[in-house]
Amino acid sequence: MTIPQFYAPRKLSGEQLDDFLSRGWYRMHQTIFTTNYIVDDELHYKVFWLRYNLQYYTHLKSSKTILNRNKQFSFVVKPFELTDELENLYTLYRSMISFDGAPSVNHWLFYEGAFGDIYDSHLIEVRDKNTLIAAGIFDKGDKSIAGIMNFYHPDYKKYSLGKYLILLKIELALQQGYKHYYPGYMVYGYPKFNYKLFVGEEFTEVYIPELKGWFPFSKQLLDVSVDL
Repeated sequence: MTIPQFYAPRKLSGEQLDDFLSRGWYRMHQTIFTTNYIVDDELHYKVFWLRYNLQYYTHLKSSKTILNRNKQFSFVVKPFELTDELENLYTLYRSMISFDGAPSVNHWLFYEGAFGDIYDSHLIEVRDKNTLIAAGIFDKGDKSIAGIMNFYHPDYKKYSLGKYLILLKIELALQQGYKHYYPGYMVYGYPKFNYKLFVGEEFTEVYIPELKGWFPFSKQLLDVSVDL
């Protein structure tokens, strides 16, 4: 296992973010880090970083269903700004989740000791009339975006708003000519993260650090990599 690595730059350009993401690094607060394992209940699980190859992406039938189901709601995309409305929505979301989440949006994005905002962060707000029901935060590079946070109102759980936000980010990235979307990692033997594959395994690539490259996703590849 590789010891997790962290880097805390005072500035991070879009080109630099693209480079870090392409090598299996990802945002944590105002730093960027990489790891190939997590620990849960004293057990070690291998981590695999994912990305969606947008050069070949098309919506699956199931994704189109989610997009159509949520056409009744409005959304806007804008530069990220932390507000009480966002924090209140996240508090409601955190009250229903079954996993350990950050105590606040501010904590997850900035934490303490940060030099400032080094990321070019943007926000998708989804509203039912005037009520904020979902929010998605992502960082822009020059040729890629990284999905950072998605959260929604518990009363709207049946609308699959977490997946809807991922699809909205994909559509935005496609419209702006980005080549890759990085959704974070999945964990071998820990299916809670497998939802990230819903966009289509055929459009998903996995980073294999032992081979220093990205490869088309397959369960067989993960099985082999675990034994490397």
